[in-house]
Amino acid sequence: MSELITNAVGTGAAICSMTSFTPQLVKIWKERDASSVSLKMFSLTVTGFVLWTAYGLLLKSLPITISNIVCLALSAAILFSKWKFRNGDPATADGAGPGSPTRPA
Repeated sequence: MSELITNAVGTGAAICSMTSFTPQLVKIWKERDASSVSLKMFSLTVTGFVLWTAYGLLLKSLPITISNIVCLALSAAILFSKWKFRNGDPATADGAGPGSPTRPA
């Protein structure tokens, strides 16, 4: 029974961690804007997941390794999006973005 509870807690934690990045990534992709995302925070987060993945590999723990690889990929995608959309969508850099006076909303 104790192992079942331990695995359930670990699985729940992994699912929460893995899905926590999805809303931010979707928001950035839809809005084509990552100017409000903290570069320092996500750089540190990516570094943390690299270390967690290495820890999982050293322990030969597949659950730790896989969940942290997924988290690493999602947080790295946000970090990449921060670079790509750092000033908003390049297509709207001329000021003709949604809601601007030169473009109907």
